Amino acid sequence: MPKRILLSTPTMHSEELEFVKEAFDRNWIAPLGFNCDGFENEMSRYLSDNTPTPYHTLALCSGTAALHLAMKLAGVKRGDIVLCSDMTFAATINPVSYEGATQVFIDSERETWNMDPECLRMAFEKYPQAKVVALAHLYGTPAKMDEIMEICKEHKAVIVEDAAEALAATYNGRKCGTFGKYNVISFNGNKIITTSGGGMLITEDTNSRDKAFFWATQSREPKPWYEHKEIGYNYRMSNVVAGIGRGQLLHLEEHRDLKEKIYKRYKEAFADLPITMNPYLDGMKPNFWLSCILIDENCDVDPMEIMKRLDEENIEARPIWKPMHMQPVFEGYDFIYREDTPVNEDIFRRGLCLPSDIKMTEEEQDKVISVIRSMF
Repeated sequence: MPKRILLSTPTMHSEELEFVKEAFDRNWIAPLGFNCDGFENEMSRYLSDNTPTPYHTLALCSGTAALHLAMKLAGVKRGDIVLCSDMTFAATINPVSYEGATQVFIDSERETWNMDPECLRMAFEKYPQAKVVALAHLYGTPAKMDEIMEICKEHKAVIVEDAAEALAATYNGRKCGTFGKYNVISFNGNKIITTSGGGMLITEDTNSRDKAFFWATQSREPKPWYEHKEIGYNYRMSNVVAGIGRGQLLHLEEHRDLKEKIYKRYKEAFADLPITMNPYLDGMKPNFWLSCILIDENCDVDPMEIMKRLDEENIEARPIWKPMHMQPVFEGYDFIYREDTPVNEDIFRRGLCLPSDIKMTEEEQDKVISVIRSMF
């Protein structure tokens, strides 16, 4: 059987091994250490380019851990309402439940597939007590941040920005992961760069960064014995995997450019079919983490049949994220939308994620294209 064409897998280089070897040579295998410090400093410099103030980072064991600490820093507590992106992975909004608060889901707009500013306005009208907005950039495409930030400013609401999928994407020249008060990126194995697992919390506020570090290290008080006045967590990043991240970061822009090349080849190949690609607007520079298609409304081709046919050819594809308001675990939670058919339900029904692995050859991508074209 030929090699399977996969959705998105790690792409490793030689520098990662050098950083990891140093951790072994110095016997610094435990959490924290020089690679963690280096990774944080290097990412801070990268993210702070073209920002008015520098950003501070905290390397953690996962993006979900970073989101949890971001919710705590934002003051989310039991009984609160948090306005959340609906079209996202569950990790964006699960930490709201960790703190005992309740999610209200916000539909997307069609121009970027991200949180609809008009629906966000409607949500604030219904829930004026909401003081936190949890926003994700879908598949590496920035949301309409100018409008969303202005709405949140009007309502004195804090933005927790989930840029897990959007590292290296920019909005009007500013990098995703720097728009919220508390921001998160992910280094999961399928992301644009990886540490095998891991994530980062990002904030302008050094005191918030220090508080998150305190929580992430079991809230241990500065005593010679183990003393705890608050509940803490073991959320630290390993010095070994941080070394992988340092090597990967050297290739971040290269990875982004290769992702864009894949997207453009798909777009050109499907130009004459009743298909559109996941969209973005002028001023937005996505990282093109995953290339996705949307089948035209009047076309009777089923995306799940395309996925099945691709699988028969040993090609991996996946459905669009199932919206959070459709998940059984959130049955009965409020969902704010303004079209007769919610945008997210429509995208989920008609969309499909295609192989976007930067190691995929042009011949392999041509095979994906050929199979899809054969369905029309």
